[in-house]
Amino acid sequence: KMNQLNQQPLGTGPFAFVGYQQDAVIRYKANADYWGGKQKIDDLVFAITTDASVRYQKLKAGECHLMPYPNAADVEAMKADPALKVSEQEGLNVAYLAYNTTQAPFDKVEVRKALNMAINKQAIVDAVFQGAASVAKNPIPPTMWSYNDAIEDDKYDPEASKKMLEEAGVKDLAMKVWAMPVARPYMLNARRAAELIQSDFEKVGVKVEIVSYEWAEYLDKSKAKDRDGAVMLGWTGDNGDPDNFLDTLLGCDAVGGNNRAQWCNQEFDDLVTKAKEATDQAERTKLYEEAQVVFKREAPWATIDHSLAIVPMRKEVEGFVQSPLGDFTFGTVDIKE
Repeated sequence: KMNQLNQQPLGTGPFAFVGYQQDAVIRYKANADYWGGKQKIDDLVFAITTDASVRYQKLKAGECHLMPYPNAADVEAMKADPALKVSEQEGLNVAYLAYNTTQAPFDKVEVRKALNMAINKQAIVDAVFQGAASVAKNPIPPTMWSYNDAIEDDKYDPEASKKMLEEAGVKDLAMKVWAMPVARPYMLNARRAAELIQSDFEKVGVKVEIVSYEWAEYLDKSKAKDRDGAVMLGWTGDNGDPDNFLDTLLGCDAVGGNNRAQWCNQEFDDLVTKAKEATDQAERTKLYEEAQVVFKREAPWATIDHSLAIVPMRKEVEGFVQSPLGDFTFGTVDIKE
């Protein structure tokens, strides 16, 4: 049954499911009948550890062999540790703050633009990633074809932001900013980023309450069309095609689902639909470049960052291949004795 897939996964992969203890551990063993041949490692254990510092301690102590999403502040020490090695790759990702564009005053483009100008994105990148990310201006990463580099980002300008809010008739605005409860490649510490945004918004006279929920609930509640405030989320590409960002996250069909801005813009939607149907890459590129212009003009999101994906592991791990899609697979991995 679909509703049991997370508890009792069945598949044809290199490892077979053994058991799951909620919020503690998932165990797998090598699938002896795997079509690609038996694995080099017999047992695969995911020790669910939400705190990045604790994950690092486990890695250093040899209690685990590999960890995702390290604290940016720990990466230099990891690289200097002779017992560890660190794999790095440009992430195919984006982090963003999605306004609910159907709710006043976020239904006004001037208000969204003004709020975007209040956010010091470089400060977020510095504090949360310590250099292992870059400020995002577009909804697709710069490593992806059709990325429109000619677009100018919203300037960080609190004075202009304040003036723009006044001209839009907005005063004494109080809003919610949703912060994810988990670390993701595109946002290692959403609470910290939300606190920085809270302080930035306060400087332009906007009061912010930071809210969060358990992860599954967060994803579910943030889809609601009448949701309040702005949701922090992000995306790591599934397949390397711009459609997987632009239509999946911002198309009209995705409203009430992945389109957390609840933003349906006919001009944008026509461009990405036409690009999806075209077979010529040069033609698709042109359409996606135009779609990014519309996105930037209408500002349904504040684009925050594109991060480096960093995977620290023990020196004895062999054959781990970092995926540009951000997943972790162990079919090729061995542990050197």
